[in-house]
Amino acid sequence: MAKTITLFLNTAPYSHENTHTALKIAEAALDQGLETHVVASADGVYNFLKGQKGKGLPHAAEGFERLMAKGLKVDL
Repeated sequence: MAKTITLFLNTAPYSHENTHTALKIAEAALDQGLETHVVASADGVYNFLKGQKGKGLPHAAEGFERLMAKGLKVDL
């Protein structure tokens, strides 16, 4: 049975560092071969809208899209 990690994200992409942290944890988990899930709720769903912009921060949707191509599973 594969090990699984699930991250819960409920904050907007650029109001806190939570998005950046979730991206880094998810990427590390995928690199370790873990089945990786992100559950987004409330303002967390804004992390998956294309075109979100933050001052000097990476685009959240692009980061999650890149990880989904590596196997990240997302539930909104």
